Amino acid sequence: MKTRRGFASDNNAGVHPRVMEALLAANRGHVLAYGADPFTGAAELKLREHFGADSRAFLVYGGTGANVLGLGAVTRPHEAVVCASTAHINVDECGAPEKIAGCKLLPLATPDGKLRPASVEPLLADVGDQHRVQPRVISVSQPTELGTVYTVEELRRLSEFAHARGMLLHVDGARLSNAAAHLGLGLGEMTAGAGVDVLSFGGTKNGMMYGEAVVFTRAELAGGFEYVRKQGAQLPSKMRFVAAQFDALLTDDLWLENARRANAMARMLAREFETIPRVRLTQAVESNAVFAVVPPEHVARIHEEYFFYVWNPETSEARFMASFDTAEEDVRGLARVVRETLG
Repeated sequence: MKTRRGFASDNNAGVHPRVMEALLAANRGHVLAYGADPFTGAAELKLREHFGADSRAFLVYGGTGANVLGLGAVTRPHEAVVCASTAHINVDECGAPEKIAGCKLLPLATPDGKLRPASVEPLLADVGDQHRVQPRVISVSQPTELGTVYTVEELRRLSEFAHARGMLLHVDGARLSNAAAHLGLGLGEMTAGAGVDVLSFGGTKNGMMYGEAVVFTRAELAGGFEYVRKQGAQLPSKMRFVAAQFDALLTDDLWLENARRANAMARMLAREFETIPRVRLTQAVESNAVFAVVPPEHVARIHEEYFFYVWNPETSEARFMASFDTAEEDVRGLARVVRETLG
């Protein structure tokens, strides 16, 4: 096992010590299962404090489950979800939204991972045609899969566009904390405050061992979701261990501290790359992701020291992810290897 901190994914990082302490504290004695425990009650209360008094949060195992069940709860099989072509639900969830939620995805190409009302509008031309799927949800990733961040105004424009047409706005928030850290806003301000209807809120990529939350910003949208969660195999029996992690993450703004750290390390890495000839940044660095073109003939050598994913093999665009535990020495080490390898 490699002990060096890498840049392949924030999923590769370990567990924050305070989250691990919370897990150990929860591992005492017996409590009722399936969420009927004090840990779950405490976590749900903190989630409502962040996302609004009328919100309802449901803890699940992972991000794909959170996205699929959240979308499935607000769509019917003849309805569709509009998303960016780069969206996680379109690229990296193995068709789960279509198979499990039963809704067709309508992907749109974008230069920066962001959807805009003008790009969605043409897909609504056939609304009311019984031969065509009916767009019901606009789903965005925040941050996007390219690391860019929607402003609150951009989200508000999308939500107003959707609501005026009887649609809903969903947010894949696997890295929502990183977006909030970039914008300097609270979790509720940039979701419920912007008109978001349902979202996934990630913990795994921000210092937790595992666990995500499906959040409905209005209680009426959450009706019956407890059954959807169970039927979708996302109801943890020992839910206290997911809940204890969220409780720790949301205590004393640990979620924000972790996200700020990861974002800062990504910015530092971007500054280092800007000084290296033949490395070219391709996206604005607004979260904990850095996208850059690295000459393909040098990728294998750099991989010997630091692994990262080549996002687009055709252009040799690579993705470098910082994590909550990324240190300045890690950034300098990667930059040194890249600089020396490229000569």
